[in-house]
Amino acid sequence: MATYKPVVVQSFPKLGEKITQDTLYWRGYKTPVQIKEFGAVNKIDFSPIPPYNYAVTASSRIHIYGRYSQEPIKTFSRFKDAAYCATYRDDGNLLVAGSEEGSIRLFDVSGRAPLRQFDGHTKPVHVVGFLSDKYRIFSGGDDYSSNLWDIPSATEIVSYSEHTDYVRCGCASKVNADVFITGSYDHTVKLFDARSKRSVMTIEHGQPVESVLLFPSGGLLVSAGGRYVKVWDVLKGGQLLVSLKNHHKTVTCLCLNSSGQRLLSGSLDRHVKIYSTTSYKVVHSFNYATSILSLALSPEDETIVVGMTNGVLNVKHRRPEEKKEKLLKKRQPAYRTYVKGRTYMPKQEDFCVSKPVKRVLRKYDKLLKSFQSSKALDAVLEPPIRLYTPEVTVAVMQELHRRGTLRSALAGRDEKQINLLLTFVARRVIEPRFTPILVTVADMITDIYQPVVGQSAIVDRQFLRLQEAIGKEIDYQEELLEVLGMMDTLFATFTKKTATYLEENKSNGLTETIETNMNN
Repeated sequence: MATYKPVVVQSFPKLGEKITQDTLYWRGYKTPVQIKEFGAVNKIDFSPIPPYNYAVTASSRIHIYGRYSQEPIKTFSRFKDAAYCATYRDDGNLLVAGSEEGSIRLFDVSGRAPLRQFDGHTKPVHVVGFLSDKYRIFSGGDDYSSNLWDIPSATEIVSYSEHTDYVRCGCASKVNADVFITGSYDHTVKLFDARSKRSVMTIEHGQPVESVLLFPSGGLLVSAGGRYVKVWDVLKGGQLLVSLKNHHKTVTCLCLNSSGQRLLSGSLDRHVKIYSTTSYKVVHSFNYATSILSLALSPEDETIVVGMTNGVLNVKHRRPEEKKEKLLKKRQPAYRTYVKGRTYMPKQEDFCVSKPVKRVLRKYDKLLKSFQSSKALDAVLEPPIRLYTPEVTVAVMQELHRRGTLRSALAGRDEKQINLLLTFVARRVIEPRFTPILVTVADMITDIYQPVVGQSAIVDRQFLRLQEAIGKEIDYQEELLEVLGMMDTLFATFTKKTATYLEENKSNGLTETIETNMNN
């Protein structure tokens, strides 16, 4: 009896994504940890000093999380309504936050009660932060004003009312202790100097501004609003350097890595895009479950934290660098190595004894070997094979068709199994690599189950889906044939013109030669 030959699964070339150093680096973050907050997460900010705890602002609370903790290690809840934009000072000792009632509170990280309260805004304060001198605070509110506050005396230093809509984002310069920037829903970004009574620069973004970011050097400014991320040269008076449109919905947050070589943007389209700050091209992308409101990267780039509209906090940690491969215990050479030597080659008169290789058959191969056609088909219609390796399912169908048992394997199925078969066929029949065999399968299914059409709404719906898929594919083929016909006509015209031109040149040359000979 001949030995059973396993089903040959035809391999097809895959269009794999280009693997770059960035791809490998950003894939190095482990499976995320999910933490549920009380409301939408509007701000995440890392402490600039070890152990790099991070503050999460959601609903009416500010939670401080340890780097690897899933429970808050401290909570600030002295807010009557929603809290906004909790931000650390550069030394990590103080935390400032805005609120829905219009007041600004300053907290000591080691305490619970606010150290200072700043009242002056008449509407919610959505953006607050420290200037780089550590003794002043800037703020922006829904009353269209941008204010500067003195921490020791808890008084307002200056108030700017130049925006004409809500002020929703801002940042301070790390180079100049008097400079801070605010972005507003009036489509503008304004640069303020505390020594001046008016803004010193206005940049028109073109969309309601959701986030602004200043590079550590202070020379480049990034603004996000609508679907656009724009980079401006501050030193050249706010000249636009590049406009990026890689998101499908509003961009809500921006972030830089520790070296400033990578820019991250989060959006309501559920994606975080990572750009190179030299070419401003997307080098990697993360996909999340729901719309993104806030984003932060730890000072050592070891942790990415993303806050979403449904109140879920998504935390990813980098995998620790793989340790050097352990020295494996050397396998002792076989006895024949000692007798004959490592480089010994068998001679012609030697008798070589080969050890038979035991071949492990897959489940569908075992069933095919025992002529259980229907069960073999069931085995390759299981989700892991059907969804991720459809070529295996199609290969088994092809083998059954070759044996002449495909019809019997398809027959005698209940509503659920017919629905599964039709779903697979309708989805894959339009793929050129599967079309020949799946058209045969679709024809057999239609022929076998035609008498029961109308008895099950589920099966009828799948038949209609199959009909629609095949109809669309036929329309595409007809359109392609029309395009091919047009292209053939164009190519034929070009060929004809080229040939005519060559013939004219040849005839002219011949005429000139005859005339020259006659003159001579």
